[in-house]
Amino acid sequence: MTQEITVRGTVAAGFEAVREEFAAFAAGEPADYEGQLCAYVHGRRVVDLWAGEEADGDSLYGVFSSTKGAAHLVVAILVQDGTLELDRKVTYYWPEFAAEGKGMLTLRDLVAHRAGLVGTDTGFSPQELADDRAMAERLADQRPFWRPGTAFGYHALVIGALTGEVVRRATGRTLQDVYEERIRAPYALGFFLGLPAAHEPRFRTALPMRPTTAQQRLLDAVPSGPHTLAGIAFNEHAAEPVDLAALPNDPRVRARGPASFGGVASARGLAGMYAALLSEIDGKAALLKEDTVAEFGQFHSVGYDLVARAHKSYGLGFQATADTWHPFLGAGTIGHSGAAGSQAFADPRSGVAYGYTRRRLAFPGGAAPENDALAKAVHEAARETR
Repeated sequence: MTQEITVRGTVAAGFEAVREEFAAFAAGEPADYEGQLCAYVHGRRVVDLWAGEEADGDSLYGVFSSTKGAAHLVVAILVQDGTLELDRKVTYYWPEFAAEGKGMLTLRDLVAHRAGLVGTDTGFSPQELADDRAMAERLADQRPFWRPGTAFGYHALVIGALTGEVVRRATGRTLQDVYEERIRAPYALGFFLGLPAAHEPRFRTALPMRPTTAQQRLLDAVPSGPHTLAGIAFNEHAAEPVDLAALPNDPRVRARGPASFGGVASARGLAGMYAALLSEIDGKAALLKEDTVAEFGQFHSVGYDLVARAHKSYGLGFQATADTWHPFLGAGTIGHSGAAGSQAFADPRSGVAYGYTRRRLAFPGGAAPENDALAKAVHEAARETR
Protein backbone atom coordinates (compact mmCIF):
# COMPACT_ATOMS: atom_id res chain seq x y z
CA MET A 1 0.00 0.00 0.00
CA THR A 2 1.44 3.37 -1.04
CA GLN A 3 1.08 6.59 0.87
CA GLU A 4 0.20 9.78 -0.99
CA ILE A 5 3.01 12.33 -0.78
CA THR A 6 1.74 15.84 -0.22
CA VAL A 7 3.61 18.78 -1.70
CA ARG A 8 3.52 21.84 0.53
CA GLY A 9 4.77 25.39 0.20
CA THR A 10 4.12 28.28 -2.15
CA VAL A 11 4.75 29.46 -5.69
CA ALA A 12 4.41 32.92 -7.18
CA ALA A 13 1.80 33.67 -9.84
CA GLY A 14 2.93 32.20 -13.14
CA PHE A 15 4.89 29.38 -11.49
CA GLU A 16 1.97 27.04 -10.82
CA ALA A 17 3.32 24.59 -13.43
CA VAL A 18 6.39 24.09 -11.26
CA ARG A 19 4.23 22.93 -8.35
CA GLU A 20 2.37 20.59 -10.71
CA GLU A 21 5.63 19.13 -12.03
CA PHE A 22 6.98 18.59 -8.51
CA ALA A 23 3.71 17.02 -7.35
CA ALA A 24 3.61 14.70 -10.37
CA PHE A 25 7.15 13.52 -9.68
CA ALA A 26 6.57 13.05 -5.93
CA ALA A 27 3.41 11.03 -6.62
CA GLY A 28 5.50 8.38 -8.35
CA GLU A 29 8.10 8.09 -5.59
CA PRO A 30 8.14 5.66 -2.63
CA ALA A 31 6.30 6.78 0.49
CA ASP A 32 9.53 7.73 2.27
CA TYR A 33 10.51 10.35 -0.34
CA GLU A 34 11.66 13.69 1.05
CA GLY A 35 12.74 16.60 -1.10
CA GLN A 36 12.69 20.36 -1.41
CA LEU A 37 12.62 22.73 -4.37
CA CYS A 38 13.30 26.46 -4.29
CA ALA A 39 13.93 29.06 -6.99
CA TYR A 40 14.50 32.78 -7.33
CA VAL A 41 14.25 35.01 -10.38
CA HIS A 42 16.25 38.25 -10.30
CA GLY A 43 16.47 38.03 -6.51
CA ARG A 44 12.76 37.32 -5.87
CA ARG A 45 11.77 33.96 -4.45
CA VAL A 46 9.19 32.41 -6.76
CA VAL A 47 9.18 28.73 -5.74
CA ASP A 48 9.36 27.30 -2.21
CA LEU A 49 8.12 23.71 -2.08
CA TRP A 50 8.80 20.54 -0.11
CA ALA A 51 7.48 17.00 0.23
CA GLY A 52 7.79 14.31 2.87
CA GLU A 53 5.88 13.49 6.02
CA GLU A 54 8.53 14.80 8.43
CA ALA A 55 10.13 17.42 6.18
CA ASP A 56 9.56 21.15 6.04
CA GLY A 57 11.13 24.07 4.22
CA ASP A 58 13.82 24.48 6.88
CA SER A 59 14.95 20.83 6.99
CA LEU A 60 18.63 20.36 6.24
CA TYR A 61 20.10 17.60 4.09
CA GLY A 62 23.58 16.44 3.17
CA VAL A 63 24.25 18.07 -0.20
CA PHE A 64 27.59 16.36 -0.86
CA SER A 65 29.35 18.00 -3.83
CA SER A 66 26.89 20.88 -4.05
CA THR A 67 29.15 22.11 -1.24
CA LYS A 68 31.77 22.86 -3.90
CA GLY A 69 29.60 25.70 -5.17
CA ALA A 70 29.83 27.44 -1.80
CA ALA A 71 33.58 26.80 -1.59
CA HIS A 72 34.26 28.30 -4.98
CA LEU A 73 31.96 31.24 -4.44
CA VAL A 74 34.40 32.11 -1.63
CA VAL A 75 37.28 31.81 -4.12
CA ALA A 76 35.41 33.99 -6.64
CA ILE A 77 34.78 36.71 -4.05
CA LEU A 78 38.46 36.72 -3.03
CA VAL A 79 39.54 36.91 -6.68
CA GLN A 80 37.12 39.80 -7.18
CA ASP A 81 38.55 41.51 -4.09
CA GLY A 82 42.11 41.09 -5.41
CA THR A 83 43.12 38.86 -2.48
CA LEU A 84 43.66 35.92 -4.83
CA GLU A 85 45.00 35.98 -8.40
CA LEU A 86 43.99 33.13 -10.67
CA ASP A 87 47.17 33.12 -12.73
CA ARG A 88 49.59 33.11 -9.81
CA LYS A 89 51.26 29.82 -9.01
CA VAL A 90 49.72 27.96 -6.09
CA THR A 91 53.15 28.03 -4.47
CA TYR A 92 52.97 31.83 -4.16
CA TYR A 93 50.40 31.22 -1.43
CA TRP A 94 51.41 27.72 -0.34
CA PRO A 95 55.15 27.02 -0.84
CA GLU A 96 55.01 23.41 0.37
CA PHE A 97 52.73 22.56 -2.57
CA ALA A 98 55.77 22.53 -4.88
CA ALA A 99 56.79 19.01 -3.82
CA GLU A 100 56.77 16.21 -6.42
CA GLY A 101 56.66 18.41 -9.50
CA LYS A 102 53.62 20.56 -8.70
CA GLY A 103 55.46 23.89 -8.51
CA MET A 104 54.27 25.31 -11.85
CA LEU A 105 50.53 24.79 -11.27
CA THR A 106 48.43 27.99 -11.19
CA LEU A 107 45.42 28.64 -9.03
CA ARG A 108 43.34 28.76 -12.23
CA ASP A 109 44.33 25.21 -13.13
CA LEU A 110 43.87 24.02 -9.56
CA VAL A 111 40.24 25.11 -9.34
CA ALA A 112 39.57 23.70 -12.83
CA HIS A 113 40.37 20.14 -11.61
CA ARG A 114 43.66 20.06 -13.55
CA ALA A 115 46.11 19.40 -10.69
CA GLY A 116 46.23 15.60 -11.03
CA LEU A 117 45.93 15.43 -7.27
CA VAL A 118 42.69 13.50 -6.79
CA GLY A 119 43.85 11.70 -3.63
CA THR A 120 46.88 10.11 -2.01
CA ASP A 121 48.58 6.77 -2.59
CA THR A 122 47.24 5.28 0.65
CA GLY A 123 44.00 7.20 1.06
CA PHE A 124 42.62 9.16 3.99
CA SER A 125 41.36 8.02 7.37
CA PRO A 126 37.81 9.01 8.41
CA GLN A 127 39.35 11.58 10.76
CA GLU A 128 41.34 13.14 7.91
CA LEU A 129 38.33 13.26 5.59
CA ALA A 130 36.55 15.45 8.13
CA ASP A 131 39.51 17.86 8.31
CA ASP A 132 40.42 19.91 5.23
CA ARG A 133 43.76 21.02 6.72
CA ALA A 134 44.81 17.44 7.41
CA MET A 135 43.98 16.46 3.83
CA ALA A 136 45.82 19.49 2.44
CA GLU A 137 48.96 18.59 4.39
CA ARG A 138 48.91 15.06 2.95
CA LEU A 139 48.22 16.30 -0.57
CA ALA A 140 51.09 18.79 -0.53
CA ASP A 141 53.53 15.85 -0.37
CA GLN A 142 51.71 13.69 -2.92
CA ARG A 143 53.02 13.05 -6.43
CA PRO A 144 50.24 13.96 -8.91
CA PHE A 145 48.54 11.21 -10.90
CA TRP A 146 49.00 13.09 -14.20
CA ARG A 147 51.23 15.96 -15.23
CA PRO A 148 49.58 19.04 -13.70
CA GLY A 149 47.76 21.21 -16.20
CA THR A 150 47.80 18.69 -19.07
CA ALA A 151 44.44 17.00 -18.42
CA PHE A 152 41.57 17.14 -15.96
CA GLY A 153 39.67 14.82 -13.65
CA TYR A 154 37.15 15.30 -10.89
CA HIS A 155 38.88 15.97 -7.55
CA ALA A 156 35.81 14.65 -5.77
CA LEU A 157 36.79 14.64 -2.10
CA VAL A 158 39.78 16.99 -2.12
CA ILE A 159 39.24 20.07 -4.32
CA GLY A 160 37.81 22.08 -1.41
CA ALA A 161 40.72 21.10 0.84
CA LEU A 162 43.19 22.23 -1.84
CA THR A 163 41.53 25.55 -2.63
CA GLY A 164 40.70 25.97 1.05
CA GLU A 165 44.39 25.81 1.95
CA VAL A 166 45.11 28.54 -0.59
CA VAL A 167 42.36 30.65 1.02
CA ARG A 168 43.81 30.02 4.48
CA ARG A 169 47.33 30.94 3.44
CA ALA A 170 46.15 34.12 1.67
CA THR A 171 43.74 35.36 4.36
CA GLY A 172 44.81 33.69 7.60
CA ARG A 173 41.27 32.32 7.93
CA THR A 174 39.62 29.07 6.90
CA LEU A 175 37.44 28.96 3.82
CA GLN A 176 34.57 27.97 6.13
CA ASP A 177 35.05 31.10 8.26
CA VAL A 178 35.14 33.36 5.21
CA TYR A 179 32.00 31.70 3.87
CA GLU A 180 30.19 32.22 7.18
CA GLU A 181 31.14 35.89 7.42
CA ARG A 182 30.80 36.97 3.80
CA ILE A 183 27.98 34.74 2.52
CA ARG A 184 25.94 32.64 4.93
CA ALA A 185 25.42 34.97 7.89
CA PRO A 186 24.53 38.17 5.97
CA TYR A 187 21.73 36.34 4.13
CA ALA A 188 20.77 33.97 6.99
CA LEU A 189 21.15 31.09 4.54
CA GLY A 190 20.17 27.55 5.44
CA PHE A 191 23.42 26.29 3.90
CA PHE A 192 26.17 25.51 6.38
CA LEU A 193 29.85 24.62 6.00
CA GLY A 194 30.11 23.52 9.60
CA LEU A 195 26.74 22.95 11.25
CA PRO A 196 26.32 24.62 14.66
CA ALA A 197 24.95 22.36 17.37
CA ALA A 198 21.87 24.56 17.71
CA HIS A 199 20.81 23.59 14.16
CA GLU A 200 21.39 19.84 14.52
CA PRO A 201 17.66 19.12 15.09
CA ARG A 202 17.00 20.39 11.55
CA PHE A 203 19.29 17.77 9.98
CA ARG A 204 17.73 14.75 8.25
CA THR A 205 20.07 11.77 7.99
CA ALA A 206 21.06 10.76 4.46
CA LEU A 207 19.60 7.46 3.26
CA PRO A 208 21.47 5.10 0.89
CA MET A 209 20.54 4.60 -2.74
CA ARG A 210 17.87 1.97 -3.34
CA PRO A 211 18.42 0.89 -6.97
CA THR A 212 16.09 -1.39 -8.85
CA THR A 213 17.44 -4.74 -10.06
CA ALA A 214 18.05 -3.27 -13.52
CA GLN A 215 19.78 -0.22 -12.06
CA GLN A 216 21.99 -2.41 -9.88
CA ARG A 217 23.09 -4.34 -12.96
CA LEU A 218 24.12 -1.04 -14.57
CA LEU A 219 26.08 -0.05 -11.47
CA ASP A 220 27.81 -3.43 -11.34
CA ALA A 221 28.77 -3.14 -15.02
CA VAL A 222 30.78 0.05 -14.48
CA PRO A 223 34.49 -0.82 -14.60
CA SER A 224 36.01 0.10 -11.27
CA GLY A 225 38.52 -0.91 -8.65
CA PRO A 226 39.98 0.62 -5.52
CA HIS A 227 43.28 1.54 -7.19
CA THR A 228 41.84 3.10 -10.35
CA LEU A 229 41.78 6.90 -10.57
CA ALA A 230 38.09 6.80 -9.67
CA GLY A 231 38.76 4.52 -6.71
CA ILE A 232 41.53 6.80 -5.44
CA ALA A 233 39.41 9.92 -5.99
CA PHE A 234 36.62 8.43 -3.86
CA ASN A 235 38.98 6.98 -1.23
CA GLU A 236 37.99 3.39 -1.98
CA HIS A 237 41.62 2.20 -1.58
CA ALA A 238 42.01 3.46 2.00
CA ALA A 239 42.36 1.14 4.99
CA GLU A 240 38.83 2.26 5.89
CA PRO A 241 37.11 2.89 2.52
CA VAL A 242 34.63 5.73 2.51
CA ASP A 243 30.89 5.03 2.57
CA LEU A 244 29.84 7.96 0.42
CA ALA A 245 26.18 7.81 1.43
CA ALA A 246 27.05 8.02 5.11
CA LEU A 247 29.44 10.99 4.95
CA PRO A 248 26.94 13.67 6.10
CA ASN A 249 25.73 11.35 8.86
CA ASP A 250 29.16 11.57 10.52
CA PRO A 251 28.91 14.34 13.15
CA ARG A 252 32.57 15.25 12.55
CA VAL A 253 31.80 15.97 8.91
CA ARG A 254 28.75 18.07 9.77
CA ALA A 255 30.60 20.03 12.44
CA ARG A 256 33.62 20.88 10.27
CA GLY A 257 31.98 21.14 6.86
CA PRO A 258 34.76 19.87 4.55
CA ALA A 259 34.58 22.16 1.55
CA SER A 260 34.34 19.40 -1.08
CA PHE A 261 31.39 17.47 0.32
CA GLY A 262 30.51 18.37 3.92
CA GLY A 263 27.82 21.02 3.51
CA VAL A 264 24.28 20.62 4.81
CA ALA A 265 21.53 22.72 3.30
CA SER A 266 17.91 23.27 2.52
CA ALA A 267 16.79 24.04 -1.01
CA ARG A 268 16.12 27.54 0.28
CA GLY A 269 19.76 27.77 1.32
CA LEU A 270 21.07 26.50 -2.02
CA ALA A 271 18.86 28.73 -4.15
CA GLY A 272 19.34 31.68 -1.80
CA MET A 273 23.12 31.50 -2.12
CA TYR A 274 23.00 31.47 -5.91
CA ALA A 275 20.41 34.26 -5.89
CA ALA A 276 22.75 36.39 -3.76
CA LEU A 277 25.62 35.55 -6.11
CA LEU A 278 23.64 36.83 -9.07
CA SER A 279 21.20 39.52 -7.94
CA GLU A 280 20.50 42.27 -5.46
CA ILE A 281 18.56 40.93 -2.46
CA ASP A 282 17.04 43.03 0.33
CA GLY A 283 19.08 46.05 -0.70
CA LYS A 284 22.37 44.11 -0.75
CA ALA A 285 24.34 44.19 -3.99
CA ALA A 286 25.00 40.93 -5.80
CA LEU A 287 28.00 39.08 -4.36
CA LEU A 288 29.67 38.83 -7.77
CA LYS A 289 30.04 41.36 -10.55
CA GLU A 290 29.00 40.35 -14.04
CA ASP A 291 32.62 40.02 -15.17
CA THR A 292 33.42 37.68 -12.28
CA VAL A 293 30.39 35.49 -13.01
CA ALA A 294 31.45 35.35 -16.66
CA GLU A 295 35.04 34.36 -15.86
CA PHE A 296 34.08 31.65 -13.38
CA GLY A 297 31.45 30.35 -15.80
CA GLN A 298 33.78 30.28 -18.79
CA PHE A 299 34.74 26.78 -19.94
CA HIS A 300 38.14 25.80 -18.55
CA SER A 301 38.11 21.98 -18.56
CA VAL A 302 35.98 20.34 -21.23
CA GLY A 303 36.17 16.83 -22.65
CA TYR A 304 37.23 13.49 -21.25
CA ASP A 305 37.35 13.49 -17.46
CA LEU A 306 40.05 11.02 -16.37
CA VAL A 307 38.23 10.18 -13.13
CA ALA A 308 34.63 10.02 -14.40
CA ARG A 309 35.70 8.36 -17.69
CA ALA A 310 33.11 10.48 -19.46
CA HIS A 311 32.55 13.88 -21.04
CA LYS A 312 32.45 16.60 -18.37
CA SER A 313 32.64 20.39 -18.33
CA TYR A 314 33.94 22.72 -15.63
CA GLY A 315 34.34 26.42 -15.25
CA LEU A 316 36.41 27.60 -12.31
CA GLY A 317 35.36 25.41 -9.40
CA PHE A 318 31.79 25.27 -10.67
CA GLN A 319 30.28 22.78 -13.07
CA ALA A 320 29.35 24.20 -16.46
CA THR A 321 25.74 23.30 -15.69
CA ALA A 322 24.22 24.02 -19.11
CA ASP A 323 26.62 21.56 -20.76
CA THR A 324 26.91 18.96 -18.00
CA TRP A 325 23.25 18.72 -16.95
CA HIS A 326 20.62 21.05 -18.44
CA PRO A 327 21.21 22.24 -22.02
CA PHE A 328 18.18 24.56 -21.97
CA LEU A 329 19.94 26.88 -19.51
CA GLY A 330 21.81 29.97 -20.59
CA ALA A 331 25.48 29.97 -21.55
CA GLY A 332 27.66 30.70 -18.55
CA THR A 333 25.35 29.08 -16.00
CA ILE A 334 27.37 28.07 -12.93
CA GLY A 335 26.44 25.61 -10.22
CA HIS A 336 27.17 22.24 -8.72
CA SER A 337 25.29 19.01 -8.14
CA GLY A 338 25.71 16.54 -5.28
CA ALA A 339 25.70 12.75 -4.88
CA ALA A 340 22.34 12.54 -3.13
CA GLY A 341 20.74 14.21 -6.14
CA SER A 342 20.93 17.84 -5.04
CA GLN A 343 21.29 20.48 -7.71
CA ALA A 344 21.94 24.21 -7.50
CA PHE A 345 22.85 26.84 -10.06
CA ALA A 346 22.65 30.45 -11.18
CA ASP A 347 21.74 31.28 -14.78
CA PRO A 348 22.95 34.86 -15.42
CA ARG A 349 20.98 35.18 -18.66
CA SER A 350 17.55 34.37 -17.21
CA GLY A 351 18.21 35.52 -13.64
CA VAL A 352 17.15 32.08 -12.31
CA ALA A 353 18.73 30.72 -9.13
CA TYR A 354 17.71 27.13 -8.38
CA GLY A 355 18.08 24.72 -5.47
CA TYR A 356 16.90 21.14 -5.01
CA THR A 357 17.57 18.66 -2.20
CA ARG A 358 16.51 15.10 -1.49
CA ARG A 359 17.11 12.78 1.44
CA ARG A 360 17.71 9.41 -0.23
CA LEU A 361 20.55 9.13 -2.71
CA ALA A 362 19.25 9.03 -6.26
CA PHE A 363 20.37 6.70 -9.03
CA PRO A 364 22.90 7.03 -10.63
CA GLY A 365 24.51 9.79 -8.51
CA GLY A 366 25.01 13.45 -9.27
CA ALA A 367 22.00 15.63 -10.04
CA ALA A 368 18.91 13.45 -9.66
CA PRO A 369 17.01 12.81 -12.92
CA GLU A 370 13.96 14.76 -11.73
CA ASN A 371 15.99 17.95 -11.90
CA ASP A 372 15.66 17.93 -15.68
CA ALA A 373 11.89 18.45 -15.57
CA LEU A 374 11.90 20.62 -12.45
CA ALA A 375 14.61 23.00 -13.64
CA LYS A 376 13.02 23.22 -17.08
CA ALA A 377 9.64 24.08 -15.52
CA VAL A 378 11.26 26.87 -13.49
CA HIS A 379 13.17 28.16 -16.52
CA GLU A 380 10.09 28.19 -18.74
CA ALA A 381 7.95 29.92 -16.11
CA ALA A 382 10.64 32.56 -15.64
CA ARG A 383 10.75 33.18 -19.37
CA GLU A 384 6.97 33.43 -19.67
CA THR A 385 6.56 35.82 -16.73
CA ARG A 386 9.40 38.24 -17.45
